[in-house]
Amino acid sequence: MKKQAGFTLIELIMVIVILGVLSAFALPRFADFGGDARTASVNALAGALRSAANIAHAQQLANGSTANTAVTLEGTSIDMLNGYPSVTGIKVAAQVSSGTQTQFDDGEVDYVEAVSTTVSVTYSLRASCQVVYTAATTSASPVVAVTTSGC
Repeated sequence: MKKQAGFTLIELIMVIVILGVLSAFALPRFADFGGDARTASVNALAGALRSAANIAHAQQLANGSTANTAVTLEGTSIDMLNGYPSVTGIKVAAQVSSGTQTQFDDGEVDYVEAVSTTVSVTYSLRASCQVVYTAATTSASPVVAVTTSGC
């Protein structure tokens, strides 16, 4: 007489039930990484703005130029204000592409230049997911403020 090998129907059902319960708890934790990705993107933009401002400032100091004289970085002229990039200069220095809220094929969304004045510029992915660059004054360095509460 042959001995049968394999799983019974009850055992298979129990495995499926256990996997279902585990996935019900685990799936919501890993389902939405969009907010984390937007937060990381906004923080990366803030870092790019800070770095570009400091590199342009260092170039101006190395040139011995006055505080409002444009500097050239990699063949590109950067407008300066009080020793740091102006609002128009930081766009060029940090190479920020902005425009309409367009979703590309890979799911990425371009930054929207929400508010732009001669004093500050705001780049946002969502209403409360943004970076604000405020140009330097005669007594203070530029300020890069990040808001990630709505990412």
